Amino acid sequence: MNVPNSTLVLARISIRGVVQGVGFRPFVYSLAFRYNLKGWILNSSEAVKIEVEGSRSAIELFLQALQSETPPLAHIENISISHHKPVGYLIFEIRHSVAEEGKYQLISPDIATCQKCLTELLNIQDRRYRYPFINCTNCGPRFTIIDEIPYDRARTTMRQFRMCPQCQSEYDNPLDRRFHAQPNACSNCGPSVELVNANGDIVSCSDPILQTSQLLKRGKIIAVKGLGGFLLACNANNASVVAALRQRKHRPSKPLAVMVKDMYDAREHCIISEVEEKLLCSSQSPIVLIKWKESSSIAKEVAPRQKYLGIMLPYSPLHHLLVRDTGFPIVMTSGNLSEEPIAKDNDEALRRLSGIADYFLLHNRDIYSRYDDSVAIIERETIQLVRRARGYAPSPIHLGFQAKQLLACGAELKNTFCLTRDNYAFISQHIGDMENVETLEHFTTTISLYKRLFNIHTKIVAHDLHPDYLSSSYAKELGALGINTIGVQHHHAHIASCMADNKIVSPVIGVVLDGTGLGADGHIWGGEFMVADYNSFNRIGHLEYLPLPGGDTATRKPYRIAIAYLLKLLGEGALETAIMLSQNIEYQNNIDSPAKEGFAPLTSKIEIDIIRRQMEGKLNSPLTSSMGRLFDAVSAPIGVRGTIDYEGQAAIELEMSAYDGKYNNNDECYPYEILEDSNMFIIKLSKLFSTILEDMRQKYSQTTISIRFHNTIARIIGEMCELIARRTGIRQVALSGGVFQNRLLLQKTINLLERDNFKVLTHRQVPCNDGGISLGQVVIANFINCNKA
Repeated sequence: MNVPNSTLVLARISIRGVVQGVGFRPFVYSLAFRYNLKGWILNSSEAVKIEVEGSRSAIELFLQALQSETPPLAHIENISISHHKPVGYLIFEIRHSVAEEGKYQLISPDIATCQKCLTELLNIQDRRYRYPFINCTNCGPRFTIIDEIPYDRARTTMRQFRMCPQCQSEYDNPLDRRFHAQPNACSNCGPSVELVNANGDIVSCSDPILQTSQLLKRGKIIAVKGLGGFLLACNANNASVVAALRQRKHRPSKPLAVMVKDMYDAREHCIISEVEEKLLCSSQSPIVLIKWKESSSIAKEVAPRQKYLGIMLPYSPLHHLLVRDTGFPIVMTSGNLSEEPIAKDNDEALRRLSGIADYFLLHNRDIYSRYDDSVAIIERETIQLVRRARGYAPSPIHLGFQAKQLLACGAELKNTFCLTRDNYAFISQHIGDMENVETLEHFTTTISLYKRLFNIHTKIVAHDLHPDYLSSSYAKELGALGINTIGVQHHHAHIASCMADNKIVSPVIGVVLDGTGLGADGHIWGGEFMVADYNSFNRIGHLEYLPLPGGDTATRKPYRIAIAYLLKLLGEGALETAIMLSQNIEYQNNIDSPAKEGFAPLTSKIEIDIIRRQMEGKLNSPLTSSMGRLFDAVSAPIGVRGTIDYEGQAAIELEMSAYDGKYNNNDECYPYEILEDSNMFIIKLSKLFSTILEDMRQKYSQTTISIRFHNTIARIIGEMCELIARRTGIRQVALSGGVFQNRLLLQKTINLLERDNFKVLTHRQVPCNDGGISLGQVVIANFINCNKA
């Protein structure tokens, strides 16, 4: 950067990015001290603003160091510099923050405890020894405690705690790593913890965390208040207490996450790659789904029938102390009943979780915004988020264009919303399934928070086409107030989300495989092949339409879907054969707690007759092209899963059954047909099902059938993409939809497509499931609105 040649010069600098609450001002202060520069720095609602005055060469070095030595949590996105006549500053100072109307600044997510704070936490000589709220400018709560910007203590939930002289001295010292660390505190002046029983009565003890660890050792279930809400904790090695937690939480089968002390303990339970270790130890510290060792002491009831374990390291000082005091892996799962939002306030937790937890480990630092743990996987050495929350939100996705101020309301399940302005897309943390009033309230209050923090005033709202989604109803209520609304087709949003995730603008072949999404023709889509960009999509192929008797309720009963598919595709005789053969299917002995409910016991003549009449009379029996439902229909007759307790369970367990064989050495497929009808490619499935029945007749195992089925779906995707490429010339494929959380299918699909010289795009920053829908909606709405303009 060129500075005018002068004995004494002044540079006026404005820096945008994640530069507030991350130690940026003390960093700049130290640079100014190093290069003998005078002037000032302050936080504003828009940027960090700096004026430095000194020699030409010193300012050159200052500007270079500003970008090359940035603090670990800071991220500079833009620097603007102008040069002016010197004014004769005598010192360098940090000035008070300035609020600017209409401006905004990026906000850091909550950050896992740094190594320096952890060392102090565990050092008996340190004044913050075992203080569970230790933090500095390099770690600790950020987003969950912020009410307004600029980011100052008075605008956080720490405003009620007045710092003691020692903490104030650190806070005021520009050379201290706690300089202007807004949550700075110690046991003399900061938040504190207390242990209470299920009635809210205080448990008298000198160390509530140590006492909590003793209760965990005795098999108790504890509700622990964390960074963004409550987690339910219990001994992960104790099968009976895990079962009790499941029963109380109404979560019979869905996998639970586990927290372990450190990487040494993590390796005791999982086979961990170098990239997985790096992610586990990162400042985001998400739950990572990793291959589970057979020798692990963690009870199989933690994740029934799973080959992957959701594992995480402690990310707050309270968690570090608790796991160390306890000495064994701890289940740490969301503090809620199934499908409700995580509890965040003490009174709320005591009210909502008293039937689940035996005791409550509380603290008095308020949480402003609920914040679930993020979940991630590593595939092909790349991070892919399954749930985006703590550690990631509210960091924006960078768009390749200037966006208007829009709101997208997201999907019904795994909801997130998304707001845009400038070149940023601010995707919310995971909100949850929009199936109750509590989640809707979480949704609306968090939208208000994001609008306030990022100074966004929306006049256009995008939503899913499904009229019964609560998120769509919310958009329509805004529409009634005069705000323009734009309906976006579900699967188009999936592909646009994947494109935006990869900063791709040119058209792609979109492959969307999921469970449910209202199609443009009124049917339920979910096995879709299209050519798409941000402006529009052209559906070119799909799985053949099959009936879904019972509609959405059928998704909980895969056996009903299997009955309907078999009746429609192969007739009454094939269904009777499937029922008979299902009684002889070989169950895998090394799958824990196999679902030996079978297919036959679930298929009464009365229910079959009801399903038949629903199909014939088209009574609550919509047509679907869903790939998720196809996985269900295959899972049931081969004995994997006839009914489910959580979304996608049948498909997940079908995938798990494949890992019991050497699937990488088996490329056998089932037959299928692709027919062209009015320029639409239709994937016909009757031969696939008839051959699966033949495999059942030959007494092939679940593993063999699962491997062949996965191979077949990957082959279908490859063949469909080749057909579309020949028609369009496009050889860029975007993969989206919740079915692609199936790691086996994803691996096989990418390998086939890349072998055939396709460029394959997958999700990384946002989930491929419905948690990424809002990004696609907002991008499409931006382009539609621009075109209208």
